[in-house]
Amino acid sequence: ITTPIQLHSVLIEITGLLYSPRWLLKQGVPKIVRSINRQLREKSIKTKVGAFSVLKELVTVLPDCLADEIGSLVPGIEKALLDKSSSSNLKNEALAFTRLVLASHSPIVFHPYVKALSGPILSAVGERYYKVTAEALRVCGELVRVLRPSFEGFSFDFKPYVHPIYKAIMSRMTNQDQDQEVKECAITCMGLVIATFGDNLTSKLPNCLAVLLDRMGNEITRLTTVKAFAVIASSPLRIDISSVLENVTAELTAFLRKANRALRQATLGTLNSIVAAYGDKISSSTYEVIVVELSTLISDSDLHMTALALELCCTLMTDQRSSLKIAMTVRDRVLPQALTLIRSSLLQGQALVALQNLFAGLVHSANTSFESLLDSLLSSAKPSPQSGGAAKQALHSIAQCVAVLCLAAGDRKCSSTVSMLTDVLRVDSNTNSAKQHLALLCLGEIGRRKDLSSHVHIENIIIESFQSPFEEIKSAASYALGNIAAGNLQKYLPFILDQIDNQQRKQYLLLHSLKEVIVRQSVDKAEFQESSLDKILNLLFNHCESEEEGVRNVVAECLGKIALIEPAKLVPTLKVRTTSSAAFTRATVVIAIKYSLVERPEKIDEILYPEISSFLMLIKDHDRHVRRAAVLALSTASHNKPNLIKGFLPELLPLLYDQTLVKKELIRTVDLGPFKHVVDDGLELRKAAFECMDTLLDNCLDLVNPSSFIVPHLKSGLEDHYDVKMPCHLILSKLSEKCPAAVLAVLDSLVDPLQKTINFKPKQDAVKQEVDRNEDMIRSALRAIASLNRISGGDCSLRFKQLMEHITRTIPLSEKFNSIRNE
Repeated sequence: ITTPIQLHSVLIEITGLLYSPRWLLKQGVPKIVRSINRQLREKSIKTKVGAFSVLKELVTVLPDCLADEIGSLVPGIEKALLDKSSSSNLKNEALAFTRLVLASHSPIVFHPYVKALSGPILSAVGERYYKVTAEALRVCGELVRVLRPSFEGFSFDFKPYVHPIYKAIMSRMTNQDQDQEVKECAITCMGLVIATFGDNLTSKLPNCLAVLLDRMGNEITRLTTVKAFAVIASSPLRIDISSVLENVTAELTAFLRKANRALRQATLGTLNSIVAAYGDKISSSTYEVIVVELSTLISDSDLHMTALALELCCTLMTDQRSSLKIAMTVRDRVLPQALTLIRSSLLQGQALVALQNLFAGLVHSANTSFESLLDSLLSSAKPSPQSGGAAKQALHSIAQCVAVLCLAAGDRKCSSTVSMLTDVLRVDSNTNSAKQHLALLCLGEIGRRKDLSSHVHIENIIIESFQSPFEEIKSAASYALGNIAAGNLQKYLPFILDQIDNQQRKQYLLLHSLKEVIVRQSVDKAEFQESSLDKILNLLFNHCESEEEGVRNVVAECLGKIALIEPAKLVPTLKVRTTSSAAFTRATVVIAIKYSLVERPEKIDEILYPEISSFLMLIKDHDRHVRRAAVLALSTASHNKPNLIKGFLPELLPLLYDQTLVKKELIRTVDLGPFKHVVDDGLELRKAAFECMDTLLDNCLDLVNPSSFIVPHLKSGLEDHYDVKMPCHLILSKLSEKCPAAVLAVLDSLVDPLQKTINFKPKQDAVKQEVDRNEDMIRSALRAIASLNRISGGDCSLRFKQLMEHITRTIPLSEKFNSIRNE
C-alpha cells in the first residue's frame, strides 16, 4: 500500500467484512432464536405465523445459520403441526420453514430429531386443506434426502421411516379426488422415494410404478410424471422398472410429437436417463422409432431442444447393446438434419458440443465411414444456390466438427486429413477463397486439440496465407497459427515470437496468433514456462508504443489475459509502467487491466484490489488517449467488479465528470482546400465518460450524487453531439426512475436541450443516413421525455408542461410519442 487512497480502500474492505449486515445478523442468531421460541409458546396464532415468517427470512438470508439451534426449534414445529387449535395458515408457514431449513442445512444436523419431525410432517400429508397437504409433500421430499443423503457407507438407520413415508404418499397419489397441486407434489415425492429407498421397497414397486404409468397417461399430471421417471432412472440403485419399461418408453416416444415444449424437453431428458440405465431391456425397433422422432426436433429455431435431441442420439449410439441398424437410422434420418443445422449462424453452446459428439459417435459405428462424414462436412461449407456461401460462424462450427471427427477416427485418419488440408493451402490462394478459409480453420481446431509437429513446416505453410488478398483468409491464418501453437508451445511459440520481431508487415496478424495462444492458456488455466513468459512480456511491452491503435489493443488484450494466468507477476509489472513517459504505454497498461476485469471471480482480484487506483487515477492524465483508457477500465470495473472501486469512487467521480465536458483545446480545424472541417478529438472521451456513468448508476448508485451530475454535466451532454446525446437520454431515463426527486429539482433546465433535439430538422440535401440518425435521436429524446412525464405528473414544471403541450400539438411528434409510450 503506497497511497492514502489505497489504504482507505483496504480499510473499507476490512471494515465491510467485519461489520457487514450479514456478519452482524449471524452474531445475533442465538438471541433471535431464543426470542422466537418464546413467541412460539404463545397462544396467539398470528404471533406464531409471524415467528415462522421471520425464521424463513433468516434461513433465506443466512443458509446454515440454525445448525446449532434446530433442537430448540423442533418442539415449536411439532406443536404448530399437531395442535388442534392451529390454523391452516400456521401449519403452512411451519411447513414452509421446515422445508427451507431441511434444504439449506447438512442432513446430519437433523438425524437426532427425525423421529420427532417425521410424525407431524406425515400427519400434515393427511390434512384436508390442499395447501397444507401440498407443502407437507414438498417437505417430505426434503426429508427423504435428509434420511439417505448418500448411498454408500452411511451410519444413520433410515429403514424404520421408509414404509410410513411410502404409505402416506401412496394414499395421496392414488386418491383421484384432490387438487392438481397435491397430485403433482405426490408424484414428485414418490419419484424421490423410489429413487432413494427403492432397494427397501421391492415388493411395493410393481403397484407403485403402475400408478405412476397411469398418471403419465393423464394430460394434467403427465409432465410431472415424466420428470419423476427421470429421477428414478438416474438413481444409483438401478431400480427395477421392467414391469412398466416398455409402456413408459412408448408413452415418452409419443410425447416427442406433442406441441407442449416443456413436455418434449422433459421427455428428452427422461429418455436419455432411461436409455443410459435400461438400454439392454429396450428393443432395437423402439430405438429406431425414437431416432425418427428425434430427427424432427433438430433445428436452429430451438437450440436447447436440438441439444437435448442430439445428446439422446449420442446416448443411443454409444450404448454397446444397440445394433448397427440404429447407427444406420441415425445416419439416414438425423445426419441430413445435422448437416443443415451446421450451416446456421445461430449454432453455439451446448447444441454445438452435442453436434460434435454426434459426428464422433457416427465415425465409431461400422456403417458410417470417416471419409463420407468428412466429405459431408466439407461440402456443407460450399455455396448453395438457395442460401449462398456459408456464414463465418458456420465455418467455425464446421471446423470444430471436422476436428472432433478426426480425433475420434484415430491418428492415421487425422494425419491424412491434415495433409489434405495443407495441400489445399499450397494451391494459389486466389483460386478458391472459401476452401482456403475452411482449411485454415480446420487446421487451427485440429492443432488446438492435437500436436501437429509431425507435419514438417506446417507453420510456414500457414504463414504464407498472411499474404492473401482476402482479409478473412489472413484472419483465419492468424487464428490457425495461434491454435496450432497452443497444441505444442515448446515448438511453435518461439517461432511466433521470432516472426513478430522480424516481420514488421505481418506484425498485427502475428500478435493475433499470440493472443490465441494466451487466451487458450487462460481458458485452460495453464501456466507458461518462466522463460517463455519473460520473452512474451518483453515482446509485448516493446510494442506498447506502436503507432497503430489495432496493434496496441491486441497487446493490451494479451497482457490482460496473461495477468489472469500470472497476476502476482503481471500486476506489479503493469503498475510500474503507469508512470512511463510514453503516453501510449500508459494507455496500453490501463486497457490491459480492463481486459483482466472479467465477471467471474479470479485470483487476480485480491492482488489487484490494493493497486487498481494506480491505474484508474490516470483519468487525470494530460493525454486524452490515457484518460479514455482509464474511463473504459473504470466502466468495465463498475460493471464486472464494482467492489474493487467503491472505496475510492468519491475521489474518482469528480474526475470522471470533468471528462463529460466539451474541451475547446481538443477541437481543431482541418483545412481541406475548398472547405474546412472541424475535428473534435474529445468526442470519443466524452461518449465513454457518459457510458461509464450509465454503468455506475446500475451498480454503484449509492455512491453517486445525482444532483451534482445532472447540472451541469448531464445537461451539457444533452446539448452535445449525436453520439453523446444518445447515452445521455438513456441516463436521464434511468435517473428519472431511480432518483426522481433529484431530476424534478432541475427539470426546468433540461427542457431546452430536449426541445432543441426533437425540433431539429436536417438540411434539405442531407443523405438518407443523416435523416435516419436524426429520427433515431428524436425517438431517443422522446423516450427520455416520456420517463420525465411519468414522474412529473405535468404539475412540477411550467416549462416541461409547455413542452408536453408542444409535442401534443405537433402531429409527427405526437405520433412518435404515443408509439413510444405503447412500447
